[in-house]
Amino acid sequence: MKRREFITATAATAIGLTLGQRTLAADGSKPDNRPNVLFIMTDQQHAGTMSCTGNQWLKTPALDWLASSGIRFERAYACNPVCVPNRFSLQTGLMPSAIGMGQNNDSGGATVTDIMLRQSLGRIFQKAGYETVYGGKVHLPRKMNNVQKLGYRNLTGNSRRGLADACAKFIRGQHTKPLFLFASFINPHDICYMAINDFRRTKSQTPIGNIDSKTCEAVLARARNSEDISAFVEKNCPPLPDNHGVPEAEPGCITQKYVNARPFRAYIREKWTKNQWRLHRWAYCRLIEMVDKEIGMVLDALREAGMEDNTLIVFTSDHGDMDSAHKMEHKSVLYEESVRVPFIMSYKGVIPAGVVDNTHLVSNGLDLLPTLYDYVGVEVPKGLKGRSLRPLAEGKNTKQWRNFVVSESQNGRMLRTHRFKYCVYDSGRHREQLIDLQRDPGEMKNLAEVDDYKDVLDKHRQLLRNWIEKTGDRIAAEYVKVKS
Repeated sequence: MKRREFITATAATAIGLTLGQRTLAADGSKPDNRPNVLFIMTDQQHAGTMSCTGNQWLKTPALDWLASSGIRFERAYACNPVCVPNRFSLQTGLMPSAIGMGQNNDSGGATVTDIMLRQSLGRIFQKAGYETVYGGKVHLPRKMNNVQKLGYRNLTGNSRRGLADACAKFIRGQHTKPLFLFASFINPHDICYMAINDFRRTKSQTPIGNIDSKTCEAVLARARNSEDISAFVEKNCPPLPDNHGVPEAEPGCITQKYVNARPFRAYIREKWTKNQWRLHRWAYCRLIEMVDKEIGMVLDALREAGMEDNTLIVFTSDHGDMDSAHKMEHKSVLYEESVRVPFIMSYKGVIPAGVVDNTHLVSNGLDLLPTLYDYVGVEVPKGLKGRSLRPLAEGKNTKQWRNFVVSESQNGRMLRTHRFKYCVYDSGRHREQLIDLQRDPGEMKNLAEVDDYKDVLDKHRQLLRNWIEKTGDRIAAEYVKVKS
């Protein structure tokens, strides 16, 4: 566990000595051998969008290297497949329902308490003597949206190449404390603007003019400017997934409150051609490659600074993207593409390299705090439902691991066990959804109304009811009582 540091700028000049890659403790008395922590997050990247997952339609060398140097969890889920709610969970280890939050629009009324702020990620690391720095996109509940209140120094508000540059410069600088760097990148979130702008064009409106939209439009211009766009799609764009169609007995709430809630979503589900969907998938891949290069710059700086041996690196995304599954893009819904996220941990010499965990269920929002606190020797605040992933990452005894994980959305709840996935929504026909993910990984057949699965359905109903009672989820408590 080593880190290259100069004792001080003056002393280093005078005697030309370093600390043998160790950092002085806060009082300067002895080396502090606790690991640095580098947390990297993308926005709207689903679990299957890295080349190390077998995706042949993009290249992600930085993330592939990270996965090869540590462990990649295949069954990791967001607490809520929307930005603000899940980012709240990542900072606090709590479910979004704890503050009455189900969607981004609930930000202003979210009941964030002073205790939640004091026990948040940055505050705890700061209190533990770490140099705590935040860079990039924030997008938290209104009461938390100033990162200084959360114990961080604001490195930069730029969430693109500027973030990568700032992180690299910071890492290469001089430090007298172990580091906790939270790097929050924006992409591939810019893909949102393809559907939005296509819909605007049908209304004779110009594309939105912000940098997110312009970035997406610039990527798409490479295809749209080709002589024959159909030929471009056929040659370059990923095929449609097997689950591109609308599922059998899909919960009506998905159409009513997710698709029809935004006119552009309803339009593309009905009107987009196969080529438009394939082009969307292609542009999504390009934006992921863009952010992978930026992440690579940060990882390169870590190695060049001699800090790789003493740094725990964690990578995830705040939520996924539907990526044309079920004729949908964006996020919000509880389908796998939206709610399942990448999750990688790397710590050279401590976490075995090149491991893929296909078994254990992970909640990125609940498990992040206990995991990081475990590695730096900090006591986990009472009442948190997450668990440290350290035993899993280091290949230790994990017989007592959880048997389900829960995710929330604005109008529904999901409970995932090892084989099945149960969702219940607050309204509409086919309000319940039961999927056998072993036989139906694309979630095309709803088994909730199939008699042969009644016992499975009842078991999952009860597990979810118990969880809702245990966590005090007052939002879902209003609609989970379903007739047997």
